[in-house]
Amino acid sequence: MVTIYYILVLIGAYIVMEGITWLTHKYVMHGFLWYLHKDHHQVEPGFFEKNDAFFAIFAIPTIILLWIGTYDHIWWLQSIGFGIMAYGFSYFIVHDVIIHQRFKWFSRSKSTYVRAIRWAHKMHHKHLNRQEGESFGMLYVHKKYWEKVRKDKKLMASRSVAYAPEKDKYEPGF
Repeated sequence: MVTIYYILVLIGAYIVMEGITWLTHKYVMHGFLWYLHKDHHQVEPGFFEKNDAFFAIFAIPTIILLWIGTYDHIWWLQSIGFGIMAYGFSYFIVHDVIIHQRFKWFSRSKSTYVRAIRWAHKMHHKHLNRQEGESFGMLYVHKKYWEKVRKDKKLMASRSVAYAPEKDKYEPGF
């Protein structure tokens, strides 16, 4: 029975992390720790950013939960730690690999979900300062981004072209 609770707590922690991510991104990263996050919006040369410090900042509570949960045999603390760790791994894959393509593993996805995530993140990054942002979450994508991607796919399918059409020299204004 503990195994079922363990899995449920892990899944719950994973789901709650999306809300925590949204709140942290909007009020901490775009708030008092903007100086660490700023170079993520105003790109500077190099592979690493000051923004990468958030990886360590967010890993600390996970490590503490896993440590205490494991060594003091508190299964639910350990389960929460693994839920947060699983979310962190998902965040890495979605944000650094799929969206920003810091690693070229999934560069040409045709998935509507992946394209909606990319579009939502692009709309987030159109704001170069800390105010007036949008789309602060990571895995949950607002309906308007899904609709935009579906509309684009439908438009491209009706034109018999790939997702990003080339400019047609014979079609004025295109």
